[in-house]
Formats: sequence, C-alpha cells, structure tokens
Amino acid sequence: MNAIEVKQLSKTFRIKVKEKGLKGSMNSIFHPKYKTIKAVDDISFQVEKGEILAFIGPNGAGKSTTIKMLTGILYPEQGDVSVMGISPIEKRKKLAYKIGTVFGQKEQLWTHLTPYDNFKFFGAIYDLKDKEIEDRIEELKDVFELEEFINTPVRNLSLGQRIRCEIVASLIHKPEILFMDEPTIGLDPVVKENIRELIKKMNKEYNTTIFLTSHDVGDIEKLCKRIIIVNHGKVVLDDSMEHLKYHYLNKKILEVKMKEYQDFKEVEGITILKSKANNLKLEVDTTKKTISDAIKLFDADNMIDINISNVPLEKIITEIYKEVKS
Repeated sequence: MNAIEVKQLSKTFRIKVKEKGLKGSMNSIFHPKYKTIKAVDDISFQVEKGEILAFIGPNGAGKSTTIKMLTGILYPEQGDVSVMGISPIEKRKKLAYKIGTVFGQKEQLWTHLTPYDNFKFFGAIYDLKDKEIEDRIEELKDVFELEEFINTPVRNLSLGQRIRCEIVASLIHKPEILFMDEPTIGLDPVVKENIRELIKKMNKEYNTTIFLTSHDVGDIEKLCKRIIIVNHGKVVLDDSMEHLKYHYLNKKILEVKMKEYQDFKEVEGITILKSKANNLKLEVDTTKKTISDAIKLFDADNMIDINISNVPLEKIITEIYKEVKS
C-alpha cells in the first residue's frame, strides 16, 4: 500500500469578479459576475511509504488546494484520494491521527506557553496518555536538541528554534505522513541546514513519509529523491531528483562586482544575464564550464565581491512547463 494515492483529482472554484471603481463595486453587489477557476485539473500520482517528495510549482499552481484535499479540508469534485488507506472525504477525523502538518509561515504553537506545555497540549488533543506524552517528549527532545529552551515561552524563541518545536509538536502523535509547507522560510543558511538534517534524520529513524512544498531549491535538492511539479492545476513533471538535477539544476548564477569595468565576452557555457557599470551577472552551465573556470576569466585584482547562487526555482519551473507544453 502506498502512503498516498491520487487518481484523476479535480477541484474548481467559483469566484466573484469585481470591476474597478464605485460603479464596479455597486454592480458586484446587485449584478454579480462570476468566473470559474480550475485549481486542480485531473491529476494523478502516488507516494510510497517513507518517501520524501517535493510537490512544487509557482503561486496559484494548485499546490495548496491539493494538500487541502489530501488532508480532508476540501472535498474534490471528482477523483479518488487515499492517504494511508483512509479516504479524507469519508474519515477526516480518523486521518488526523495519521498525519501531521508544519507550515513555515503559520504558527500552530501557543506563543505564551513553553514548548513543553505545547507538547503536552497536543498530546492530549490526540488522546495520548500522560506517560505516552512524557516518553514521546523525552524522545523528541533529544532528537531535536530542545533541552536548552524547552521551558522557555515560545514567543522568546528564535525562528529556527520555533520551527524545530513546530516539527516536534506535529510528531507527538507519531504521524505516518508529515505535510511540510515552506519549513525553512525566513531562516538563515546555517539554521536551514540544521532543519534539513533533522528532517532527514526524522525520515530515516521513524520512516515518516514527507510531503514537502518549498520554493527553496536547497530544500528540494538536499532532501528529495523525487519531485512533482504542478502548474495551472496539472502535473507537468513527475521525475527523480537525479534526472532533474542533471537536466535543470546544472546552472549557477555568478554575480561579480569589479573595481573597474572589464570587457567580458560570452564563451561556451557562460551567458551574460546582466551587465551594468562594474557589475556582471552570468549564468554558468556547469556541464560545460566549472565555476572556477568562470572566475578565472576575471582579473583577480579587479574583483571586489563574488556571489554564487542557484537558478531561481520559478525559472526552472517555467522552462520545464514550456518544454512540456511544446
């Protein structure tokens, strides 16, 4: 049995259209106009138990609507959904005991309580006995290294500490699937890496299935072996991370700030994206040229600063969607 099975899932929303100005506001009240939006359009996929899956796409692609149908918050218009062998439509309450959620942009912890008190609260919600809750807190406290701040009010924690506690709160009842939406958003690079390591550890030690959405290429590249990309409510790509990295994540953005302008001509594997005054922005295809090769094309004494980054995920998604569409 797969952890998640989705077959021909669809969801349409009817939205009121408002024209500009006071007249438009009045017309929307007395003569409303509506348009329909196909948020999810006949998608199908499966997720294996213990898998870490990236489910990504641009804003408005249908990610949140899909997750809400998987967790029983929304009902699909057509199609079948099964999560751990349970129908979210028919048995949402039963499913709640099997899943957990972590939303990087939305707090679920009571900020005036300590993490410990929050964990006790969530354990009680899931009908765990006091000893079970205490044992679980002790176990997760060690795994996520919470000892130093477990008795500090949540409002006084750093963002990285709070995210760790959010994850622990979602794991109190031993869910078999964890839905994570932007878990590292707003975190500094060091804390991001720590959270990623904890997610991998959680997956390895508890065999927890992770359903991850993120706009951070680092999250996807370092955590997931498989990726599903959705756009306009449809699945446009379902592939292994290894294949995706080879074809799409082999490009890096190199930004160079120079003391004086240096004439730079494109060579194979290096494309100029932007040239302004003493600043250059390049795209380096690492299958043809290494970052080191690109840097060597500049006068070292003339360089003030260098920044290396991944190609924005939105651009990758756009390129993939164009290829699929054509």
